[in-house]
Amino acid sequence: MSKQRIYLHDVAPRDGFQNEKVFIETQDKISIINELSECGFAKIEATSFTSPKAIPALRDAEQVMHEIKRKPGVEYTVLIPNVRGAERALSCGIDEANLVMSVSETHNRANLRMTREKSAQGLGQIIEALKGAPVAVNVSLSTVFGCPMEGDIASSEVFRLIGHFADQGITRISLCDTTGMAYPSQVREICKRARAEFPDITFTLHFHNTRGLAQANVLAAIDTGIDRFDASLGGLGGCPYAPGASGNACTEEVVHMLELEGFDTGIDLDRLLAVSARLPDLVQHDIPSQILKAGHRLTTHPAPEGIADMA
Repeated sequence: MSKQRIYLHDVAPRDGFQNEKVFIETQDKISIINELSECGFAKIEATSFTSPKAIPALRDAEQVMHEIKRKPGVEYTVLIPNVRGAERALSCGIDEANLVMSVSETHNRANLRMTREKSAQGLGQIIEALKGAPVAVNVSLSTVFGCPMEGDIASSEVFRLIGHFADQGITRISLCDTTGMAYPSQVREICKRARAEFPDITFTLHFHNTRGLAQANVLAAIDTGIDRFDASLGGLGGCPYAPGASGNACTEEVVHMLELEGFDTGIDLDRLLAVSARLPDLVQHDIPSQILKAGHRLTTHPAPEGIADMA
């Protein structure tokens, strides 16, 4: 019996690196993306075409996209905030445009400096600008599972926004636990309803490990038929507008768990760990990844000296 395939997207080159205090050199970004491309990912979020003034950490977006080695079978997605960003991205041969807004009004105003209504209008303009281009469009809805300023989010608002973008022809939507507030039964409920009401949409789930529930939430989503997940190398990233929020679900920890549970991720875990091991030097601090510190489950170590001589 063949194993169920789970498709993983690594978002560290965008979602992780944009939050770092030190600038990751362009050639290092390119090298990390090239190495991730050889690990077996379905998709890599490579950069963001946001204004360099807004996110100076990713001011080298064009150079990164022009110089990475594209591996057949891997989609290279980028975050696009506006029509100008779309124009820049199209000149770089992207595979997918990722558009973002929050379900929470307060979080949207804090993060994007505009109302949800204005964000939805702006994303509609980008969608229109991309029509006819050989580019897939994904809409990422942030704070689906909760907002640190508003608390629980009404699921009716989540599904209203899914319907809004479905009506514009969008067939890819990410449901994002931007602030690490999701829990398994909630995830099952929302994912089950999303798949039932919008069977033509491919959903990706994006979890943060702020409260240690990312892996449990991945398994809960799989229970409902979801098979695509974002995660971040080393567990890098986090939401600057979520007090106390830590990073994204850690890619290598998710891969390790899924393999133990009998799923096929298509990812070479040892190769992935070798890429993750580069991160502490690049970002100049320790990273959240526990699997990088401990090794995979069957990593063995020498026995203490002298125990063989015990009576």
